Amino acid sequence: MATKFSKETYLYWYELMQLIRQFELKAEEMYKMAGKIRGFFHAYVGQEAIAAGCMTATQQDDPFITAYRDHGLALAKGVAPNACMAELYGKATGCAKGKGGSMHFFSLEHRFFGGHGIVGAQIGTGAGLAFAEKYKGTNNVALCFFGDGAARQGILHETFNLAMLWKLPVIFICENNNYAMGTSVERTSNVIDIYKLADAYEMPADMVDGMTPENVHEAVARAVKRARQGDGPTLLELKTYRYKGHSISDPQKYRSKEEVDEYKDQDPITKVKTTILSNKYASEEELNAIDTRIGAVVDASVKFAEESPWPDESEVLKDVYIDQQYEFIVD
Repeated sequence: MATKFSKETYLYWYELMQLIRQFELKAEEMYKMAGKIRGFFHAYVGQEAIAAGCMTATQQDDPFITAYRDHGLALAKGVAPNACMAELYGKATGCAKGKGGSMHFFSLEHRFFGGHGIVGAQIGTGAGLAFAEKYKGTNNVALCFFGDGAARQGILHETFNLAMLWKLPVIFICENNNYAMGTSVERTSNVIDIYKLADAYEMPADMVDGMTPENVHEAVARAVKRARQGDGPTLLELKTYRYKGHSISDPQKYRSKEEVDEYKDQDPITKVKTTILSNKYASEEELNAIDTRIGAVVDASVKFAEESPWPDESEVLKDVYIDQQYEFIVD
C-alpha cells in the first residue's frame, strides 16, 4: 500500500492517537471510582485523527484553542499526561493549577489556550489569538476548534466577518461529530453542511473526512499555507464521531448501537495500524510494545495525580485578576 507520508509520520500518529485513547479510557475509569475525578468530563475517544493530522500540519508555536472536549488536543500539543491527569483530579500540579478541571485545560508554554466551557466562546477568542499574531508580526497561525453545536452560535458569524475583513491567520475547525449534546445536526439547522456557512463571507471552506489523519493533515496544511501567505482564514468541517457519550453522564439514547458500531469500523487508530503493518513500517510486536509503554505512562499519570497536593487556600484569588497598569499611546 503506497503512502504519501513517511514511516516516521505514521508511527508518530499511531503513538499520539494511542496516548489520547488510553488516557481518556483511564481517566473515564478513574472518574467512575467515587471521589477520584469530579465535575464534567467529555472524552475525545474516536476523534483522535483530528489531533494527529493537525499536529503534523502545523508548527509548535501555532496556538490552539478549543471547547471543553479538550484533553486530546492538550496532549497533542505536548502538555504532559501527568499535568493533564492532575488537572482532572483538581490537584495543584495540574496544567491549570487544579482550578480548571476537565473543561479548562491550559498551557501557555505549549501554546494551548483552552478548554472553554461557554459554547462557541472560543471562536471569537481564536480570532483574537490570530489578531495578536498578526499584530506582533509573527508567522504563526491560530487553530480554533469547535463542535457542530457551537456552529449555531451568533458569535461565529460576527467572528467570520471580522476574520475575513482583517485577513486574520486563523483556521476555523468544526469537529462535526453529528450531535450537539444529544441533538443531531439535522434537527438544529436547515444548513446541515456546516462548511457552507463560510460562503456568506467568501471564506474558503471544505468538508473533510476527519477519521483519517492523512486527510486532516492535507486539508489543514493547505489552510495553514494560505494563512501564512497572508490570505486569511479557512473553515474546515471535519466529519468525525465520538464513541463515548457527549459527557460521562450521557445515556446516549438518541443513537443506536448499530450506528456506533458502524463508525467503530472506521476507527482511525485501526486504520493507521493497518497502514503501518501493510507497509512494514513496524511489526505487530513493535506496535504492542508502543501500546505497553503508553499504558505505563498513563498509569504513572494516575499515580502522580493521586500523590500530588491539593491547591493551597492562598491560591483562591490568584490568576483571577492582574494588577498591572497599561499605557496607551495614540498617534
